[in-house]
Amino acid sequence: MIQTIADALAAQGYDKMTPVQEAVIAPELDGADLLVSAQTGSGKTVAFGLAIAPTLLGDQTHFPRAGAPLALVIAPTRELAMQVSRELTWLYGKAGAIVTTCVGGMDTRTERRALDRGAHIVVATPGRLCDHIKRNNIDLADLRAVVLDEADEMLDLGFREDLEFILGESPESRRTLMFSATVPAAIAKLAQSYQRDAQRVSVVSDGKQHSDIEYRALTVNPRDTENAILNILRFYEAKNAIVFCNTRAAVARLTSRLTNRNFSVVALSGELTQSERTNALQSLRDGRARVCVATDVAARGIDLPNLELVIHADLPTNADTLLHRSGRTGRAGRKGVSALIVPPKMRSKATRLMGWAKLKAEWALPPSAAEVNAADQERLLNDDAWSTPAPEDAVEFVGKLVEQYTPEQLATAFVNLHRSRGSAPEELSTPGDGKEAAPRAEFGKSVWFTVSTGRNDGAEPRTLLPMLCRVGDLTRDDIGAIRVQPRHSYVEVAEGAVGKLVGALGADMKAEDGVTLTRLDGVPEFGPRTGRPENKGKGPDRGPKPPHRGKPAYDPDAPKPARKPRPPRDDAPAAAPKPRTSAPAKSKRDATRPPKSHKTDRSPMKAGDKPKSKPAWNDKPKDAGAKPKSGAKAVWKKPSKDAAPARDAKPEGGFKRASDTSKRFTPPGKAKKGGKPIAQRGGDARPSKPKGPKK
Repeated sequence: MIQTIADALAAQGYDKMTPVQEAVIAPELDGADLLVSAQTGSGKTVAFGLAIAPTLLGDQTHFPRAGAPLALVIAPTRELAMQVSRELTWLYGKAGAIVTTCVGGMDTRTERRALDRGAHIVVATPGRLCDHIKRNNIDLADLRAVVLDEADEMLDLGFREDLEFILGESPESRRTLMFSATVPAAIAKLAQSYQRDAQRVSVVSDGKQHSDIEYRALTVNPRDTENAILNILRFYEAKNAIVFCNTRAAVARLTSRLTNRNFSVVALSGELTQSERTNALQSLRDGRARVCVATDVAARGIDLPNLELVIHADLPTNADTLLHRSGRTGRAGRKGVSALIVPPKMRSKATRLMGWAKLKAEWALPPSAAEVNAADQERLLNDDAWSTPAPEDAVEFVGKLVEQYTPEQLATAFVNLHRSRGSAPEELSTPGDGKEAAPRAEFGKSVWFTVSTGRNDGAEPRTLLPMLCRVGDLTRDDIGAIRVQPRHSYVEVAEGAVGKLVGALGADMKAEDGVTLTRLDGVPEFGPRTGRPENKGKGPDRGPKPPHRGKPAYDPDAPKPARKPRPPRDDAPAAAPKPRTSAPAKSKRDATRPPKSHKTDRSPMKAGDKPKSKPAWNDKPKDAGAKPKSGAKAVWKKPSKDAAPARDAKPEGGFKRASDTSKRFTPPGKAKKGGKPIAQRGGDARPSKPKGPKK
């Protein structure tokens, strides 16, 4: 191994390599193309860094002056690319390597200037790298190695064309290394096309996959999904936790819910900018945030050292996504928990996912409120604060507290302060096949109290119940009905728990945030219910309806009723029926009837007749359109030539289209402005176009 690389590993605390790291640095694989498959969290980033080191450095221990890149590392997501860049920076730091990133969401001009200054290794996402290649911002002539990290994920995200373009622009003499958790058929086909005699390296254990991760499938009532997530976070109290959702809307809703419950939470989804996503991950690394609600954008390659808990708020779509989500925990030998939220109707899907992923999960119910409180007590008793001495500047204050308060008061204050730092656990209903929890038994004797907060102040039964249990030293079974009014609320408390409540609140009966309770002598008057009146929307009472007579029985032998004859029409004489003959049928058209169209004459022709010419449009008499009298048919006659044309008739031969459409009609006998009357123009002058009625 190159000395500078070995020194970097020792400085980072690597005393033993993982199986995939030992496999890729074998002497027989030196200089060969590799197709490596290893499970998530096995150290693949350091593995391909070690594999390409001899190709980049050769016999040297330090890199020469930076120029055109010597290696390309392509990752599917921005977060994974930034993480790979950090890993390679410390791995090649003592060798003097310059690592540059080119990812989406960052300033292209800054990346171009960094490439112009020179870089030894470029870590990029496929889309942004293609953009730089097409703009001639990057020179691939000196490229010695190309690494595809999470190659199967890049194909799933639709980067196949980009990868083919990048590999096609790279020199043929390069080394090509593909690293992936699984090797589907698409990856094998891509390896055959762009690798030369690739060596297959597989370190995936078929029987002990994710052996450091404890899988728990928790059956939850659908309406208690978010409450179950709250209880799981409170039960484990992990240093870092990721809650995976399938949609961005679910991420936004759950982030708001956890923020309102005093969790230090960040969101991670595709709708955020790159700077926001980077800041979210950095908040988890440095401890400013404890919970991350994310989509599957964070399911690949993200390494958080203190991540101990993964919660699947929505079941993943396939087994590979389940493995990659869960692989964010239990990395590098550390232990972790992967909890699946499973509504009753999704149990069969969860079972299939576990079978396809070859995993075994423990089926159970989510932690209840009592279990969360018990876990808090165990953590409190095992806390190092009991054995840590008091600070020097607080010794006097500790003595003052001991003198002023009894041990019971000190213990009570200590427990209350401890619980106030975390969110109160939620009471969960018993899950079933879409059914609600079983009804509670009869409450028994009780006493009513008035609470000085109501609906106008944001009070709800789900907020009043935990508050009363916390400050009044009560359990859920000690509280009965809760009726929230606009300005105050009524709470029913079991008679046996009244003394405990009064003793916990004191004589002033004050609870949290200035809320006070007042005991009532009897059952309060809640007022009439504003429901619908009994007879609202109903008509007058008409008595019982008569019984239905039913349909008459059908008799096939009964004679059918005679059909009534149709009366004759009054406006036309009844025509005698025509006798049926064997003669050929004549045309139904009457020869004396005018044609249907003024353009053609469709009357039957006799033998020897010549076809008639097209009739003039004014052959129809003026009163031809008059409605005939009742019982008579209109007879069409051709008008004589001497007959005067009708007012709306056009002259013989039709009109000629005027070349100037702006000319207007001039009545006969009147001259236009600047012209002569028609009588003075000569006998051949044609009359002007008559102004007929508008059609």
